[in-house]
Amino acid sequence: MLTTTISDFRKDIKKYLDKVTENFETLIINRGKDSGVVIMSLDEYNSLTATQHELSSIANERRLDSAIEKLKKGASFSKDLIEP
Repeated sequence: MLTTTISDFRKDIKKYLDKVTENFETLIINRGKDSGVVIMSLDEYNSLTATQHELSSIANERRLDSAIEKLKKGASFSKDLIEP
C-alpha cells in the first residue's frame, strides 16, 4: 500500500498511477484530517466487486448454512468436494 499527499500526487501522477496498475498497489492520498482518497487498479476493483457479490449472494449463504449444519451433525466432506 502506498500513501502520499495530494501535492506529491499532482507532481508525480504518472509514476503513482503506473505503480498502482503495474504492481497491483493501492494508493491512499491524504487530504487532511480524517479525509482521503483510495486509488486502485481496475483489475483489483473488479476482483473486489466479484468477491463481494459472491459473498453476498443468497445461494452462497444457503450453501454455507447447509455445510455448517452438516458439520454440526458430524458429516465429513471429501477433499474432491472442497477443492476446485
